[in-house]
Amino acid sequence: MAEEKTRVDFNAPKSLVDRADSVVEILDISRTRLLIKALEDELEDLANDEEFRRRLSDAYYEGRVDYDTVEAILGREEAMRLKLLRESIDRTPAIPRLKDGLPSNDPFYDGKISEWRDASPSDFDDESRP
Repeated sequence: MAEEKTRVDFNAPKSLVDRADSVVEILDISRTRLLIKALEDELEDLANDEEFRRRLSDAYYEGRVDYDTVEAILGREEAMRLKLLRESIDRTPAIPRLKDGLPSNDPFYDGKISEWRDASPSDFDDESRP
C-alpha cells in the first residue's frame, strides 16, 4: 500500500533549482524524485551523526520531542532504548521490602551465632609456628 503523500512548497535559490533541473534531465527523473532522494539521504546521514543523535536524545529526555518522533528518525529499536533509559532516569531507587519482615537470628543461624575474637599468641601451639 502506498504511503500517504503531503504537498510541500518552499522557496529555494534559483541557482540551486537550476542545478537540480540540470541533474534531473541527465538522470531522467522528476524533480520531486530528486528532492525526495536528497531529503532521505540527508535524514539518514543525520540519524547516523553522533552530534545529532545526542541533540535528539537530549530533546527527548527534556520532553521537547515525543517517542514517535524519535522512532521516525532513529527507528524502533533505538527509540525503545532511549525510552527505557529515560524511564530508568526518572525512576527512584526501589526499596526492597520483605512481605513478612526479616527472620530472627535463631532460625537463620540455627541458634548458634559465632562471635569473632582476637587470637592471642597462646592460642597457637608451637608446631604451627615456623
